[in-house]
Amino acid sequence: MISTMQSHGENYGPERDEHSGDGGYHVPVLRPEAVECLAPAKGKLIVDATLGGGGHAEVLLERGAVVIGLDQDPDAIAFASERLKRFGDQFHAIHCNFADAEKALDRCAVPLVDGVLLDLGVSSHQLDVPERGFSFRESGPLDMRMNPDASVTAAELVNTMSGEQLERIFRTLGEEPAARRLAIRIVRERSVRPLSTTEELARLVEGVIPRRGKTHPATRVFQALRMAVNHELESLEAGLKLFSRRLARGGRMAVISFHSLEDRVVKQFFRDRSTEWVDRPEWTAPRRNPDCIFRRVTGKAIVAGETEQRANPRSRSAKLRAVEKL
Repeated sequence: MISTMQSHGENYGPERDEHSGDGGYHVPVLRPEAVECLAPAKGKLIVDATLGGGGHAEVLLERGAVVIGLDQDPDAIAFASERLKRFGDQFHAIHCNFADAEKALDRCAVPLVDGVLLDLGVSSHQLDVPERGFSFRESGPLDMRMNPDASVTAAELVNTMSGEQLERIFRTLGEEPAARRLAIRIVRERSVRPLSTTEELARLVEGVIPRRGKTHPATRVFQALRMAVNHELESLEAGLKLFSRRLARGGRMAVISFHSLEDRVVKQFFRDRSTEWVDRPEWTAPRRNPDCIFRRVTGKAIVAGETEQRANPRSRSAKLRAVEKL
Protein backbone atom coordinates (compact mmCIF):
# COMPACT_ATOMS: atom_id res chain seq x y z
CA MET A 1 0.00 0.00 0.00
CA ILE A 2 1.09 3.57 -0.61
CA SER A 3 2.17 5.23 2.61
CA THR A 4 -0.10 7.68 4.43
CA MET A 5 1.19 11.23 4.79
CA GLN A 6 0.64 13.60 7.71
CA SER A 7 -2.77 14.35 9.21
CA HIS A 8 -4.73 17.53 8.63
CA GLY A 9 -7.61 19.65 9.82
CA GLU A 10 -10.74 20.03 7.76
CA ASN A 11 -11.31 23.14 5.65
CA TYR A 12 -14.88 23.20 4.41
CA GLY A 13 -15.17 26.61 2.88
CA PRO A 14 -15.09 27.96 -0.64
CA GLU A 15 -12.05 30.06 0.17
CA ARG A 16 -9.86 31.50 -2.55
CA ASP A 17 -6.63 29.67 -3.33
CA GLU A 18 -3.73 32.06 -2.96
CA HIS A 19 -1.48 29.74 -4.93
CA SER A 20 -1.84 30.32 -8.68
CA GLY A 21 -0.76 27.10 -10.34
CA ASP A 22 -2.01 25.57 -13.59
CA GLY A 23 -2.05 28.82 -15.53
CA GLY A 24 -4.26 30.45 -12.91
CA TYR A 25 -7.23 28.16 -13.69
CA HIS A 26 -7.05 25.56 -10.96
CA VAL A 27 -4.48 24.25 -8.49
CA PRO A 28 -4.37 20.44 -8.71
CA VAL A 29 -4.22 18.85 -5.26
CA LEU A 30 -2.16 15.76 -4.39
CA ARG A 31 -0.99 15.52 -8.00
CA PRO A 32 2.12 13.29 -7.53
CA GLU A 33 0.29 11.05 -5.08
CA ALA A 34 -2.73 10.60 -7.37
CA VAL A 35 -0.52 9.85 -10.36
CA GLU A 36 1.42 7.28 -8.34
CA CYS A 37 -1.84 5.59 -7.35
CA LEU A 38 -3.00 5.36 -10.98
CA ALA A 39 0.37 4.06 -12.26
CA PRO A 40 0.03 5.54 -15.79
CA ALA A 41 2.07 4.08 -18.62
CA LYS A 42 2.14 3.90 -22.39
CA GLY A 43 -0.83 1.92 -23.70
CA LYS A 44 -3.04 2.53 -20.67
CA LEU A 45 -6.38 4.34 -21.02
CA ILE A 46 -7.26 6.56 -18.07
CA VAL A 47 -10.41 8.62 -17.49
CA ASP A 48 -9.89 11.93 -15.71
CA ALA A 49 -13.53 12.21 -14.73
CA THR A 50 -13.17 15.71 -13.24
CA LEU A 51 -10.86 17.36 -15.76
CA GLY A 52 -10.81 20.92 -14.38
CA GLY A 53 -7.76 22.78 -15.65
CA GLY A 54 -6.10 19.56 -16.82
CA GLY A 55 -3.36 19.53 -14.17
CA HIS A 56 -3.68 15.86 -13.29
CA ALA A 57 -4.37 14.86 -16.90
CA GLU A 58 -1.19 16.57 -18.09
CA VAL A 59 1.04 14.37 -15.93
CA LEU A 60 -0.87 11.23 -16.92
CA LEU A 61 -0.35 12.14 -20.58
CA GLU A 62 3.33 12.86 -20.05
CA ARG A 63 3.67 9.34 -18.62
CA GLY A 64 2.32 7.97 -21.91
CA ALA A 65 -1.29 7.18 -21.03
CA VAL A 66 -4.21 7.99 -23.29
CA VAL A 67 -6.59 10.23 -21.35
CA ILE A 68 -10.32 10.84 -21.72
CA GLY A 69 -11.18 14.00 -19.80
CA LEU A 70 -14.72 14.58 -18.57
CA ASP A 71 -16.15 17.74 -17.06
CA GLN A 72 -19.63 19.23 -16.79
CA ASP A 73 -18.21 22.77 -16.88
CA PRO A 74 -17.68 23.97 -20.49
CA ASP A 75 -15.07 26.49 -19.27
CA ALA A 76 -12.95 23.60 -18.00
CA ILE A 77 -13.32 21.68 -21.26
CA ALA A 78 -12.23 24.72 -23.30
CA PHE A 79 -9.28 25.56 -21.04
CA ALA A 80 -7.95 22.01 -20.73
CA SER A 81 -8.41 21.30 -24.45
CA GLU A 82 -6.24 24.29 -25.31
CA ARG A 83 -3.67 23.44 -22.66
CA LEU A 84 -3.37 19.79 -23.70
CA LYS A 85 -3.67 20.16 -27.48
CA ARG A 86 0.01 19.32 -27.91
CA PHE A 87 -0.84 15.71 -27.03
CA GLY A 88 -3.03 15.38 -30.15
CA ASP A 89 -5.11 12.20 -30.31
CA GLN A 90 -3.65 11.03 -27.01
CA PHE A 91 -6.18 13.30 -25.26
CA HIS A 92 -9.96 13.46 -25.70
CA ALA A 93 -12.23 15.93 -23.87
CA ILE A 94 -15.95 15.31 -23.36
CA HIS A 95 -18.48 17.71 -21.83
CA CYS A 96 -20.50 15.65 -19.36
CA ASN A 97 -21.05 14.90 -15.70
CA PHE A 98 -19.06 11.82 -14.69
CA ALA A 99 -22.31 10.25 -13.45
CA ASP A 100 -23.30 10.09 -17.13
CA ALA A 101 -19.97 8.66 -18.30
CA GLU A 102 -21.51 5.35 -19.38
CA LYS A 103 -23.02 6.91 -22.50
CA ALA A 104 -19.86 8.89 -23.22
CA LEU A 105 -17.66 5.77 -23.05
CA ASP A 106 -20.11 3.84 -25.21
CA ARG A 107 -19.99 6.59 -27.87
CA CYS A 108 -16.19 6.33 -27.81
CA ALA A 109 -16.44 2.52 -28.15
CA VAL A 110 -14.52 2.10 -24.89
CA PRO A 111 -15.77 -0.95 -22.96
CA LEU A 112 -13.12 -0.91 -20.21
CA VAL A 113 -10.53 1.53 -18.89
CA ASP A 114 -7.26 1.11 -17.00
CA GLY A 115 -7.70 3.97 -14.58
CA VAL A 116 -10.15 6.54 -13.24
CA LEU A 117 -9.50 9.75 -11.30
CA LEU A 118 -12.20 11.66 -9.45
CA ASP A 119 -11.10 15.01 -8.00
CA LEU A 120 -14.25 16.17 -6.26
CA GLY A 121 -15.51 19.59 -5.25
CA VAL A 122 -15.27 23.06 -6.78
CA SER A 123 -12.36 24.38 -8.86
CA SER A 124 -10.25 27.46 -8.16
CA HIS A 125 -11.54 29.03 -11.38
CA GLN A 126 -15.17 28.58 -10.38
CA LEU A 127 -14.47 30.27 -7.04
CA ASP A 128 -12.60 33.15 -8.64
CA VAL A 129 -15.33 34.13 -11.14
CA PRO A 130 -18.03 36.12 -9.29
CA GLU A 131 -20.55 35.49 -12.07
CA ARG A 132 -20.56 31.77 -11.24
CA GLY A 133 -21.90 32.52 -7.75
CA PHE A 134 -19.81 30.00 -5.82
CA SER A 135 -18.00 32.40 -3.49
CA PHE A 136 -18.94 35.17 -1.09
CA ARG A 137 -15.65 37.04 -1.63
CA GLU A 138 -17.30 39.22 -4.26
CA SER A 139 -20.97 39.81 -4.99
CA GLY A 140 -22.42 37.71 -7.79
CA PRO A 141 -25.67 35.95 -8.69
CA LEU A 142 -26.71 33.06 -6.44
CA ASP A 143 -25.98 30.48 -9.11
CA MET A 144 -23.46 27.74 -8.13
CA ARG A 145 -24.16 25.52 -11.16
CA MET A 146 -21.07 23.61 -12.29
CA ASN A 147 -22.89 22.99 -15.54
CA PRO A 148 -24.36 26.36 -16.63
CA ASP A 149 -26.99 24.47 -18.65
CA ALA A 150 -28.46 22.86 -15.52
CA SER A 151 -31.93 24.10 -14.66
CA VAL A 152 -31.80 24.78 -10.91
CA THR A 153 -29.72 27.54 -9.31
CA ALA A 154 -28.92 28.24 -5.67
CA ALA A 155 -31.28 31.22 -5.80
CA GLU A 156 -34.17 28.94 -6.74
CA LEU A 157 -33.44 26.62 -3.81
CA VAL A 158 -33.09 29.47 -1.33
CA ASN A 159 -36.28 31.20 -2.47
CA THR A 160 -38.59 28.24 -3.07
CA MET A 161 -37.69 25.45 -0.63
CA SER A 162 -39.58 25.14 2.62
CA GLY A 163 -37.86 26.03 5.87
CA GLU A 164 -37.67 22.32 6.75
CA GLN A 165 -35.98 21.50 3.42
CA LEU A 166 -33.44 24.28 3.81
CA GLU A 167 -32.68 23.22 7.37
CA ARG A 168 -32.10 19.64 6.19
CA ILE A 169 -29.69 20.77 3.46
CA PHE A 170 -27.70 23.02 5.80
CA ARG A 171 -27.55 20.35 8.49
CA THR A 172 -26.74 17.31 6.35
CA LEU A 173 -24.59 18.77 3.56
CA GLY A 174 -23.10 21.68 5.46
CA GLU A 175 -23.04 20.13 8.94
CA GLU A 176 -24.13 23.58 10.15
CA PRO A 177 -25.22 23.70 13.84
CA ALA A 178 -27.31 26.82 13.24
CA ALA A 179 -29.25 25.23 10.37
CA ARG A 180 -32.70 25.79 11.86
CA ARG A 181 -32.11 29.44 12.79
CA LEU A 182 -30.70 30.14 9.32
CA ALA A 183 -33.63 28.50 7.57
CA ILE A 184 -36.12 30.52 9.64
CA ARG A 185 -34.30 33.78 8.85
CA ILE A 186 -34.15 33.01 5.11
CA VAL A 187 -37.88 32.27 4.95
CA ARG A 188 -38.61 35.52 6.76
CA GLU A 189 -36.30 37.64 4.61
CA ARG A 190 -37.46 36.23 1.27
CA SER A 191 -41.08 37.00 2.13
CA VAL A 192 -40.08 40.66 1.86
CA ARG A 193 -37.69 40.37 -1.07
CA PRO A 194 -36.13 37.32 -2.80
CA LEU A 195 -32.45 36.68 -2.17
CA SER A 196 -30.58 36.99 -5.46
CA THR A 197 -26.87 37.60 -4.79
CA THR A 198 -24.06 35.91 -2.88
CA GLU A 199 -23.51 39.12 -0.94
CA GLU A 200 -27.12 39.19 0.29
CA LEU A 201 -26.97 35.60 1.49
CA ALA A 202 -23.57 36.03 3.15
CA ARG A 203 -24.78 39.15 4.96
CA LEU A 204 -27.93 37.33 6.13
CA VAL A 205 -25.82 34.47 7.54
CA GLU A 206 -23.56 36.92 9.37
CA GLY A 207 -26.68 38.35 10.99
CA VAL A 208 -27.46 34.91 12.44
CA ILE A 209 -23.95 33.59 13.13
CA PRO A 210 -21.44 36.15 14.44
CA ARG A 211 -18.08 36.07 12.70
CA ARG A 212 -15.26 34.53 14.73
CA GLY A 213 -11.77 33.83 13.47
CA LYS A 214 -10.72 33.57 9.82
CA THR A 215 -13.53 31.30 8.58
CA HIS A 216 -16.54 33.18 7.25
CA PRO A 217 -19.79 32.05 8.94
CA ALA A 218 -21.41 31.51 5.52
CA THR A 219 -18.82 28.91 4.49
CA ARG A 220 -20.88 25.84 5.36
CA VAL A 221 -24.10 27.31 3.98
CA PHE A 222 -22.50 27.99 0.60
CA GLN A 223 -20.99 24.53 0.57
CA ALA A 224 -24.34 22.89 1.33
CA LEU A 225 -26.16 24.83 -1.39
CA ARG A 226 -23.47 24.06 -3.94
CA MET A 227 -23.66 20.35 -3.19
CA ALA A 228 -27.46 20.42 -3.41
CA VAL A 229 -27.54 22.40 -6.68
CA ASN A 230 -25.11 20.00 -8.35
CA HIS A 231 -26.39 16.77 -6.73
CA GLU A 232 -22.80 16.03 -5.75
CA LEU A 233 -23.34 13.11 -3.37
CA GLU A 234 -25.80 11.44 -5.74
CA SER A 235 -23.36 11.87 -8.64
CA LEU A 236 -20.52 10.47 -6.56
CA GLU A 237 -22.44 7.34 -5.65
CA ALA A 238 -23.52 6.82 -9.27
CA GLY A 239 -20.00 7.45 -10.56
CA LEU A 240 -18.37 4.99 -8.17
CA LYS A 241 -20.74 2.22 -9.27
CA LEU A 242 -20.39 3.07 -12.94
CA PHE A 243 -16.58 3.17 -13.00
CA SER A 244 -16.38 -0.02 -10.92
CA ARG A 245 -18.11 -1.77 -13.82
CA ARG A 246 -15.96 -0.13 -16.50
CA LEU A 247 -12.62 -0.69 -14.78
CA ALA A 248 -10.50 -3.44 -16.36
CA ARG A 249 -8.79 -6.15 -14.34
CA GLY A 250 -5.76 -4.56 -12.70
CA GLY A 251 -7.19 -1.10 -13.36
CA ARG A 252 -7.13 1.51 -10.61
CA MET A 253 -9.57 4.10 -9.30
CA ALA A 254 -8.38 7.10 -7.26
CA VAL A 255 -10.69 9.60 -5.55
CA ILE A 256 -9.74 12.93 -3.97
CA SER A 257 -12.43 14.31 -1.67
CA PHE A 258 -12.63 17.58 0.28
CA HIS A 259 -15.66 16.96 2.47
CA SER A 260 -16.24 14.48 5.27
CA LEU A 261 -19.52 13.28 3.73
CA GLU A 262 -17.86 12.59 0.38
CA ASP A 263 -14.93 10.82 2.02
CA ARG A 264 -17.34 8.71 4.06
CA VAL A 265 -19.11 7.56 0.88
CA VAL A 266 -15.82 6.71 -0.83
CA LYS A 267 -14.36 4.95 2.21
CA GLN A 268 -17.47 2.81 2.72
CA PHE A 269 -17.78 1.96 -0.98
CA PHE A 270 -14.16 0.84 -1.24
CA ARG A 271 -14.26 -1.05 2.06
CA ASP A 272 -17.44 -2.98 1.16
CA ARG A 273 -15.85 -4.07 -2.10
CA SER A 274 -12.35 -4.88 -0.86
CA THR A 275 -13.20 -7.05 2.17
CA GLU A 276 -12.64 -10.68 1.19
CA TRP A 277 -14.48 -12.30 4.09
CA VAL A 278 -17.58 -11.12 5.95
CA ASP A 279 -19.03 -12.41 9.19
CA ARG A 280 -22.38 -12.00 10.92
CA PRO A 281 -23.48 -13.08 14.39
CA GLU A 282 -26.09 -15.45 12.99
CA TRP A 283 -23.53 -17.29 10.83
CA THR A 284 -21.53 -20.26 12.11
CA ALA A 285 -18.46 -19.13 10.18
CA PRO A 286 -17.26 -16.22 7.99
CA ARG A 287 -18.21 -16.33 4.32
CA ARG A 288 -16.59 -15.00 1.18
CA ASN A 289 -17.83 -11.55 0.20
CA PRO A 290 -19.52 -11.81 -3.24
CA ASP A 291 -19.03 -8.04 -3.71
CA CYS A 292 -15.26 -8.17 -3.25
CA ILE A 293 -13.84 -6.79 -6.51
CA PHE A 294 -11.04 -4.50 -5.28
CA ARG A 295 -7.67 -4.54 -3.57
CA ARG A 296 -6.96 -1.38 -1.60
CA VAL A 297 -3.98 0.57 -2.93
CA THR A 298 -4.07 3.02 -0.03
CA GLY A 299 -4.56 2.04 3.59
CA LYS A 300 -5.53 5.18 5.43
CA ALA A 301 -6.34 8.17 3.28
CA ILE A 302 -3.37 10.07 1.86
CA VAL A 303 -3.34 13.76 2.79
CA ALA A 304 -1.24 16.71 1.67
CA GLY A 305 2.11 17.36 3.29
CA GLU A 306 3.07 20.58 5.03
CA THR A 307 4.70 22.09 1.93
CA GLU A 308 1.59 21.65 -0.23
CA GLN A 309 -0.71 22.86 2.53
CA ARG A 310 1.31 26.06 2.89
CA ALA A 311 1.38 26.65 -0.87
CA ASN A 312 -2.29 25.73 -1.43
CA PRO A 313 -4.63 26.09 1.59
CA ARG A 314 -7.38 24.18 -0.24
CA SER A 315 -5.28 21.01 0.03
CA ARG A 316 -5.67 20.94 3.83
CA SER A 317 -8.99 19.12 3.66
CA ALA A 318 -8.11 16.80 0.75
CA LYS A 319 -8.12 13.01 1.21
CA LEU A 320 -6.99 10.54 -1.44
CA ARG A 321 -8.11 6.91 -1.54
CA ALA A 322 -7.41 4.34 -4.26
CA VAL A 323 -8.26 0.74 -5.16
CA GLU A 324 -7.27 -1.80 -7.82
CA LYS A 325 -9.71 -4.08 -9.66
CA LEU A 326 -9.16 -7.77 -8.97
